[in-house]
Amino acid sequence: MAGMDFFQIALIGVAAFAAGAVNSVAGGGTFFSFPALLAVGVPPVVANASNSVSLWPGSLAGAWAFRQELARFRRSLPMLSVVAFVGGIAGGLLLLATSNAAFAKLIPWLLLVATVLFAFSGQISALVRRLRPGPAGADERHIGAGGFLFQLVVSVYGGFFGAGMGILMIAALAIQGFKDVHEINALKNWLSAVIYSVAVGTFVIANAVSWPHTLVMLATGTLGGYVGATLARRIPAVWLRRLIIAVGSLLTVHYFVKTL
Repeated sequence: MAGMDFFQIALIGVAAFAAGAVNSVAGGGTFFSFPALLAVGVPPVVANASNSVSLWPGSLAGAWAFRQELARFRRSLPMLSVVAFVGGIAGGLLLLATSNAAFAKLIPWLLLVATVLFAFSGQISALVRRLRPGPAGADERHIGAGGFLFQLVVSVYGGFFGAGMGILMIAALAIQGFKDVHEINALKNWLSAVIYSVAVGTFVIANAVSWPHTLVMLATGTLGGYVGATLARRIPAVWLRRLIIAVGSLLTVHYFVKTL
């Protein structure tokens, strides 16, 4: 493929395969695919945009898988979708307005936030449940003004970077008093799909995507998602989480050292 040697194609292909696989099981795939693009010389802003396009089909597939649970949110889903749409566009435009040099300085901080959120997701969920357990008999599917505002902030973050976005969404929904894990996953997957869709549209229109790299990652990432979903029940989740946290921690340290 033009502009890439075999090693570069293999590196981003394997990284995208891993990203698709772990996203289908536990999330955190960006820790594999985004640094791989940087490693083969793609500028930071273009790498982030290309990564979003590469992982976009997986978010759509996840949303489709939970369509029955989504049907329970007929009252709140339209407004939540609008919030995710607006936030995704804002985050995407914010990324495009950021220079490669400035974004390169932000990378270690963004990876640090995402790693911490992923590592302590269980504790975060438990904390927000204690802060707002939800009154007995309350409608768990009702989302208040504070929830829409929180989702807007998360959507902007997702359009701008994306890593750790799912954990932020889970925390936001837990604060609202949601308890059903399938319903939480359903909303998380749908809103992620909306955010990625509008961000991808923004990046494509702005010609901020490296298509040779993206096409390789689209193919292997989609295959990885299928394989990951097939093997999900055979892989101990705790070991996968530990691997993702280890990779995130090492990458965070690496990029902090690079910015010194």
